[in-house]
Amino acid sequence: MIKVYTQNQRGKDWLGRVQGLCPRLVLTLGFTETGLVEGISAAGATPRDRRFTALADAEFMVNGLTANPKYPLPPLLAGASPALIAKAVIAAQTIPLSLLNAGLPLPPTVSAVELGGKPAQCLSTGAALPLDVVYHLWQQGLAQGESLAVAANYLLLAECVVGGTTTALSVLTGLGLDAAERVNSSHPTCNHSQKQALVTEGLSRAGLSQTPHPLAVVAAVGDPMQPVVAGLALAASRTRPVLLAGGTQMLAVYALMGAIASAENYDWNPANVVVGTTRWVAEDATGDTVGLAELTGACLMATQLSFAESRFEALRAYERGFV
Repeated sequence: MIKVYTQNQRGKDWLGRVQGLCPRLVLTLGFTETGLVEGISAAGATPRDRRFTALADAEFMVNGLTANPKYPLPPLLAGASPALIAKAVIAAQTIPLSLLNAGLPLPPTVSAVELGGKPAQCLSTGAALPLDVVYHLWQQGLAQGESLAVAANYLLLAECVVGGTTTALSVLTGLGLDAAERVNSSHPTCNHSQKQALVTEGLSRAGLSQTPHPLAVVAAVGDPMQPVVAGLALAASRTRPVLLAGGTQMLAVYALMGAIASAENYDWNPANVVVGTTRWVAEDATGDTVGLAELTGACLMATQLSFAESRFEALRAYERGFV
């Protein structure tokens, strides 16, 4: 059911350590105005829909299906929200959930830890977030990671940031990695040229040094989730196994973790950290998730879940790339 795509022995060792244990799921919510660019994401049919996607996901993950949600799951061009799958898994496995608000445009309707962040401007501005806010969010991530690890067997670190594969590309590029045409998206065919144009514009405007501090890269072209989850994973990795739950976005977080640890002389345990996604993302022919994992040094694994035989068309759409 789970296939290891890179760092095979490391992945098998990690899976062996967590087998039979119940994790805690930590969902970090954030927002970037990059997600409002026309056509940038399929995680909401219109820019207005995408403004509320993270708020809707948070409400659904806590409350499940209700008659009158304040923020209903957004209409999609095709398929069903990934939140449906995530909710089904945590309900079936009775996995405890923690919500962290890294920077949303409006308060969530369900209980979440407020981290004192803010929504990011579009990465094309080259000034996505104030540097002091990014540093604060990283520190908050460290504190939360240390605290949450105490009472958990291991941590699943997930995110909801619409437009986040584009900020992932920009941060990877800002860190000096050749990630062009390697990232994925919620579209069935990745919109690489649109993403790359925004990244080029943002990095040009940012005027970063030749060897920028990784948190300065996030401040220039990132989103508020990235420093939080990097901090969470760095701190928790010292004592617990950690799964970064996602594809491109979490590979960018993994690269950011290594860069921050080096810049800040922060001691962590890379052997405790893996990136986990789905077969649809890992084998997306319009990106190069496996190549990106190799580039960042991450151990990548993925569930082999298939909806090919599902009686629901919205789930079968995952097999056509609507993820």
